[in-house]
Amino acid sequence: MADFIEPSDTITTALAARYGAAGAGVALRWNETIGGLLAHRSVRAYTPEKLPPGTIETLVAAAQSAPSSSNLQVWSVVAVEDPERKAKLAEYAGNQAHIREAPLLLVWLADLARLEALAAAHGQPTEGLGFLETLFVGLIDAALAAQNALVAAETLGLGTVYIGAIRNRPEDVAALLGLPPHVLAVVGLVVGHPDPARPAEVKPRLAPDVVLHRERYGSALDRAAIAAYDAELASFQRGQNLPEQGWTPVVLKRVGSAAALNGRDRIAAALRKLGFGLK
Repeated sequence: MADFIEPSDTITTALAARYGAAGAGVALRWNETIGGLLAHRSVRAYTPEKLPPGTIETLVAAAQSAPSSSNLQVWSVVAVEDPERKAKLAEYAGNQAHIREAPLLLVWLADLARLEALAAAHGQPTEGLGFLETLFVGLIDAALAAQNALVAAETLGLGTVYIGAIRNRPEDVAALLGLPPHVLAVVGLVVGHPDPARPAEVKPRLAPDVVLHRERYGSALDRAAIAAYDAELASFQRGQNLPEQGWTPVVLKRVGSAAALNGRDRIAAALRKLGFGLK
C-alpha cells in the first residue's frame, strides 16, 4: 500500500476535519488505513437494519488479533442483540437511545475468571490475580481488542460508538450478563448501520503539539492552543446543533466533583464486590 509524505487535497481535508486550523502544515505519511483512522466518528443514530451474518465473528477475530500482554488474553466480550437486554443496558448506561436503536452492543470485559478457573483445574495458586497490575492487564487488553473491532467495523461500512457509561452500574451489568467474580465490564461498543438522515461528523481534537512530547514531557498547559481548540470545538458543536460550550467548561465540570462521574466514583468499591483484589 503506497504512502505519501507531501500534503495533498485528501490529506489537507482530513487534517482540517480532525484538527481544524491546527491541522494546517502537519506533514503525514498517508495510505488508506491512515485515512480511515482519521475519518473515525462516533455514530449515535442507526437504521434498524440487521447486521450481515458473520459480522460478530469477524469483529471478534479482529479483536483477537490485537496485542495481548504476555499472551495472557485476559479479556472476553459479550455480544448483546436481544432488544430487552439492550434496553436494560441502555437504562444502566444513562438511557442512551442508540444502544436500543442499533442491532448490536458488544460489552468488552476484563476477564480474570478464566485464568482463575485454569489454575484451579491444575491445582495451582493464583496470588498474582489479586494485584492491581493484573487488572490493568485485563483493562488494557480489553481496550486494545475493542479498538481493533471498532476499526474492523468501520472498514465494513458500519458505524460505532463507545459506551463508557457501561461502568455506571458495574454490579447491575454483571448480574444482567451473568458475569462471574473477577470479571468487569470495561466498555460497551455499539455497532450498526449509520442512519444517513442523521449523519455524524468528525469531531476536532486537540492540536497534535498539545499531546505530543518529544524525549521529555513539556508543558501541561498551552493556554493559546486550548483557547483555539475551544473555539474550534464550539464551531463543530454549532454545526451539530449542540450547545456551544467548547472543551474547557465540559472537562472541568466532569473532573470537578464525584457526582459528575455518574456513579463511577464508586468503581473501587464495585471492584471489591466483584471479587477483584486491589493490592
